[in-house]
This record gives sequence, C-alpha cells and structure tokens, in this order.
Amino acid sequence: MATRHGYVSEQHTVVTEDGYILTMFRMTKGRNCRRPIKRPPVLLMHGLLMSSDCFMDSGPNAGLAYLISDLCYDLWLPNIRGTYYSRSHIKLNPDVDKDYWDFTNLEFGYYDIPASIDYILRHTKSEKLNYIGFSQGGSTFIIMNSKRPEYMNKTGVAILLEPGSRQTYTRSKLFRLLCETYLLNYPLLMDVGQYEALPLDGVIQKIAAFLCKDTIIANTGCRLALSLIDAPHPGSIETDTVKVLFSHFPAGTSVKNMVWYGQAVNVDTFQNFDYGTIKNLQVYGSVQPPAFNVSSVDVPIVIIHGRNDFLASPADVEWVASKLPNLLEEFYVEEPMWNHFDVTYSRLTSKYILPKISEYLKKYSN
Repeated sequence: MATRHGYVSEQHTVVTEDGYILTMFRMTKGRNCRRPIKRPPVLLMHGLLMSSDCFMDSGPNAGLAYLISDLCYDLWLPNIRGTYYSRSHIKLNPDVDKDYWDFTNLEFGYYDIPASIDYILRHTKSEKLNYIGFSQGGSTFIIMNSKRPEYMNKTGVAILLEPGSRQTYTRSKLFRLLCETYLLNYPLLMDVGQYEALPLDGVIQKIAAFLCKDTIIANTGCRLALSLIDAPHPGSIETDTVKVLFSHFPAGTSVKNMVWYGQAVNVDTFQNFDYGTIKNLQVYGSVQPPAFNVSSVDVPIVIIHGRNDFLASPADVEWVASKLPNLLEEFYVEEPMWNHFDVTYSRLTSKYILPKISEYLKKYSN
C-alpha cells in the first residue's frame, strides 16, 4: 500500500521475550517530505481487532501513517500478537496450541510493545522514541509503564488517541454485547478448542469483506455496521474507505482478550484479568485482580479524544487522564461528532487531530 502511493517502506521481524514473532513495518520517507528525517523515531500503535493497516486504509490524504510520514518522521508501525501480521511463535503453533492464545492486554504491554521499542531503538541507535497509541494501543502503553517502569525513560512523549483503559461507561451496546457474550461463553469456548477470536479470514470478516466491496452495500449496510459499533458521524468516512477497511478488519485476537473486555465493561476500574477467587489467589495472591497503577506512569502524555466516542467513553478517558501525573494536555476534538473510528478512517484527520499530534511531536523532536 505504501509503495503504491509513493512512500518508502520496510518490513521487520521482532521476537518477544516469550517467543512471539511480530511483524513491524517502517515508513522511512514520506512522499511529501522535503526535509531531513527528524529524530527520534515515532511508533504508531493500532487498537483492538486492528492491525497497522488501519492507519493506511483512508489513503494518503487522510491515513495517519501517510500524514505523519509526510511530516518527515521515521515512522514504525508494530502489530500485536494474534493479529494476522503477527500470528507466529518460535515454538507454538497458533492453529493447534492453546497456550499460544493465553494472552490479554497485559502481555501486549509487558512483552510486545517493549520488544518493539527495544528493536526500534537498537536499529536507529536512538535513546528514545515518541509513542502514538490508538485505543488499545493507549491502554497497553499505560500497562507497560506501570509494570515495567524502566521503559518510561525510553519515551519522549506519548500521544494517546481515544485511549482505552477503564471501560465502565462504554456506550456501544454492540461492543458490550459482543464482549459479554465471550465472557459468558468462555468455559464452553475453551472446552471446544475455540481460542482465537474474530480472525482475518474468519466467517464474519469474510462476509463483511465480500459484501462491502459493493459500493451500494458499503454506503448503507457496512456504514451502518460501523455506526452500531461506535457512533454515527455523517460525512466523515469516505465510501471508498469503508470498502477497503473491512478487508483488514477484524484482524483477530484471543478469546481471552475479548473476555478481559467483557470483564472490563462490568467493573469500575482498570485491572488485570479476573480468573475467579481461587486462581486469583494463586496468580496474584489476592481475591480480586490488582488494578494497574496508572498514577505511577510519569511519562509526558497528551490525550486526544472526541465527545461522540461510544467505545472509549469521555467519562472513562477523563478518569484515566485524572490519574496520570504528567499529563501535558487533554484535548477534545472541536468537531462534536468526532468518534472512535474517526481516528483511523475519517477523511478529516488532517484537520482535526494531525495539528495537535504535529505540535507535540515537534516539541519532542530534533
């Protein structure tokens, strides 16, 4: 996709401490970059059930990967374990081994992002990078720094776009239903050997990709599906983007991770996976799963979000913002209809969020 639009890109392989093999892309030169490449490098992390493709689906005039690359940043785009780009392991076979799918947000933050950061810093010989995380990519950044505080010294600034964390006030009824269905059926799914959730080339994704190729269906049924998951924002997402995005979405994760979200919408904090009383005592040494220590994350952080976001509710985003000790700014997008999917798919990203992203990247770059 990058090459087709005149951008220079590379593919890299990252191996985590626990053996997961991840694919990470790098955009080294923007088509519209006319100046030397700035330092430090920038890491752009995708959200739940997405891959790095989400930042390119809306094309070179709107996709954040293109826009940030055009600002002359050395841009890196990792892919979390369990997505179609990172569905490998040095020992485990994801098609047959249950243990491969034994992960949630915790492992993303504890293993995947640190491995990606270390790889980028080694490769570029940089001491720090700047981090941009969307949705789950924001929550996993917080998890990483609360569990592995040594990584706070490796980030200049973190820009969190509609960050996930506590899910208490999530307003998406469809998302709640989906996650709670996984939660309710978790024992049954484990018994029948169903460990992977919503993969690329799964039934749901295949049907969506096939139907949404049609312009009329894309502009009606597929657009409605996005509105049911999130919230409507008329005129924000181009029909051509709707036709493309379902070829990459959903991108897969573990059933256990979906169960974690099912738990999260029913509690009023941001906590580890809940195994139940007995196993919690074995794993954590406490009856309840411990909450992530958000107040220990002392990285300079900027939060950008919208008031019409039904997935990362403003109430939950404001909650996590209030816990962060080094919050530089909590910025509400001025467009009142700005929602969750607008970050990745809107034709209006260059107008509503790129200036704020650019402002803080510039402050923390050479």
